[in-house]
Amino acid sequence: MGIILIIILILLGGGVFMYLQQPQFGQVATGDRLMRMQQSPNYKDGKFVNRYPTRMLPEGYSMAGEVYRTFIKHTPRKYPVDSIPSVKTDLTSIPLHQNILIWFGHSSYYMQLDGKRILVDPVLSGAASPLPIGVKAFPGTDIYDVADFPTLDYLLITHDHFDHLDYKTVIALQPKVKQVVCGLGVGASLAYWGYQHDQLVEMDWDEELEIATNYKLYTVTAKHGSGRSIHPDNTLWLSFVISSPSMQIFVGGDSGYDVHFKEIGKSFGPFDLAILDNGQYGEDGFATIHMSPKYTLRAAQDLQAKRLFPVHSSKFVLSRHAWDEPLLKISALLAEDKSYLVLPKIGEAVDLNDRQRIFDAWWEGVN
Repeated sequence: MGIILIIILILLGGGVFMYLQQPQFGQVATGDRLMRMQQSPNYKDGKFVNRYPTRMLPEGYSMAGEVYRTFIKHTPRKYPVDSIPSVKTDLTSIPLHQNILIWFGHSSYYMQLDGKRILVDPVLSGAASPLPIGVKAFPGTDIYDVADFPTLDYLLITHDHFDHLDYKTVIALQPKVKQVVCGLGVGASLAYWGYQHDQLVEMDWDEELEIATNYKLYTVTAKHGSGRSIHPDNTLWLSFVISSPSMQIFVGGDSGYDVHFKEIGKSFGPFDLAILDNGQYGEDGFATIHMSPKYTLRAAQDLQAKRLFPVHSSKFVLSRHAWDEPLLKISALLAEDKSYLVLPKIGEAVDLNDRQRIFDAWWEGVN
């Protein structure tokens, strides 16, 4: 029996190893790319580290327990029964001079800002997991595909978790992308998937990229993590500051709450718009690397944001709250100042110059 068990374990291990060799799991950095990572002050003992003490899970919680509570244990209304309301906007017909934002659910969105077309963390494949039985998009949320996009000046990747860097989407986008801006090490996977050297800009925290006259992109710290396989935190996670001629926008990606938001606000604020993680949190599990609504609002205030666009919700189940809880809670916190929140339907065009618009509570009545 012992020999049989050993054989079974070897076969299982071999099967897992072979499965992880599939291209969607990406490539680890080597050569000059790895050397640059090793020179970063944020890289220690073979991986990137947060600037502030961070646990993936609080003491007493396990990843197995989180998986059970998220995907197996029943949570009321964790999945919507109805189709999520959405609008299909023709992205190719929007005049380039218009400052527009369009959300695709979760943390994927498109911006036209002062003549530049920018796409952030696109996940358009219908899944946020490489597993065949993995995390699927809610009905109604996957109404766009790569064919709907114009040529993109910049593709911004905040980090390489599967719900932010989607293999099927980015390989299809490659011919339409002029430049990708991502964290150190993420370019290894993108190069493996067909992106050319001159398309890739890999950046550390606290760096800047000149886009045009009076137009810059800054990288700033986030409190999160990274990794696509068995190597955690072997690439760098980022937030971005977009400083265009007409406005200042914070692109948060994923981050837990900490003093870095106040520091970024002092350095770059006030912001015309802060786009912040507000979903797939737990008040206990994952509370240190994501934000629940009260912390999302606090982060926006620390950033000195004039308006807040809360994202990371309404498309995938990656935690155990009800699907619409992030929207209900953030709206309740700002019930007296509804113009502060940017809460569009998926696919709805948002005029970034219209700073007084109050959005309909589109999630109300959706079961």
